Amino acid sequence: MRISIFGIGYVGCVSAACFARAGHDVIGVDVNPTKVEIINSGKSPIVEQGIDELIHEVVKAGKLSATTNSAEAIETSELSLVCVGTPSKPNGSLNLDHVAKVCEEIGTAIGAKSQRHTIVIRSTMLPGSIESVAQPALEKTSGKKAGKDFGVCVNPEFLREGTSLKDFYAPPFTLIGADDEETATVVSSLYSNIDAPVFVTSVKTAEMVKYVCNCFHALKVSFANEIGNICKALELDSHEVMNVFCADTKLNLSSYYLKPGFAFGGSCLPKDLRAVSYKAKELDVEVPVLRAISITNRLQVEKALEMVLRTGDKRVGVLGFSFKAGTDDLRESPMVTLIETLLGKGLELVIYDRDVSLARLFGSNKQYIEHEIPHIAKLMRSSIDEVLNAADTIVIGNKSEEFRQIESRLRPEQTVIDLVRLFDKSSGDGYQGICW
Repeated sequence: MRISIFGIGYVGCVSAACFARAGHDVIGVDVNPTKVEIINSGKSPIVEQGIDELIHEVVKAGKLSATTNSAEAIETSELSLVCVGTPSKPNGSLNLDHVAKVCEEIGTAIGAKSQRHTIVIRSTMLPGSIESVAQPALEKTSGKKAGKDFGVCVNPEFLREGTSLKDFYAPPFTLIGADDEETATVVSSLYSNIDAPVFVTSVKTAEMVKYVCNCFHALKVSFANEIGNICKALELDSHEVMNVFCADTKLNLSSYYLKPGFAFGGSCLPKDLRAVSYKAKELDVEVPVLRAISITNRLQVEKALEMVLRTGDKRVGVLGFSFKAGTDDLRESPMVTLIETLLGKGLELVIYDRDVSLARLFGSNKQYIEHEIPHIAKLMRSSIDEVLNAADTIVIGNKSEEFRQIESRLRPEQTVIDLVRLFDKSSGDGYQGICW
């Protein structure tokens, strides 16, 4: 395949060299004639181990060249990668001027072509940017329709400076956001020699994944630094602490806690977070990331409250209110907080939780139920049907398997507010997910 790459900065340069080595004919396009000259002389415009030698190799083999003439590059290629920068504006918003300008140039050029052309955006852009900036620019200047006359997709890069060549050939996955099958197939073929999973999603999903990755990396660095600062104040070796922490790939470094849903609760997380935050205060160590966790958790409870109130229904049923399925533990359960707040708003509640019902008869939480939340215990019912019959809005509070039975028993006018994604839906008549 013949590929044109717009923007031969860091990402564009690495992409150009690696695709050329894979056997593709690559032409780099840049407004900076100095970069073009450097590439054509067989040298790298960026400094990184191995890249200079690779560019020399592929230029010498006739697989890579560069030009300032975008029309010429489009005319002689089948697919274009956009790798221009998306810097921040002074107010923090994203500046997509470079993307818009390149897409206008590409659009003008493909307007004169009879063959279908594929445009791949590798620049980092927020969800909706293809739809609102790139695609309109391409369609306006080409006079053609995306998805029909040309393909457009997003293919985020996950290259770290200093190890980009290694990352290109051994990525955790390849991500392609395309809204038509033909474009996804064409772009997937670029990575046929890469041994990594390929995820094909919608354009907006792929745009979002890139930002989720970068935000999480930033969060991890800040979290580790706050823990490190606390450890130093306690005269502990923070690296020893974190080395042991990272050895847990079942919970700590895993997907286990990374499923959007309702607030956390239970006897450990809230208590221990408060204890560490208080200790940091005693040590005069600032921990804004750790402090913000409780705030974010509280906001998720408030979000659920707003969802229930927005229905306008006065009769509300709750299925599951221990902090997670399979336990009768109600200590610091966010569902208890939600229930008490709804009661305070004057709503009529009925509740069912088999594990909590058993705990009322025997168990360690019997005393807590009888003495701490007797007002809630009085609202409990002995079956799911009793809750369904008495309520207009149903709130699902944990992932107990028996709650899956309700779909066929709901009345058409009933609303389900799912706080735990018990049902794998994004929308539908009467169904609302808290984060989906």
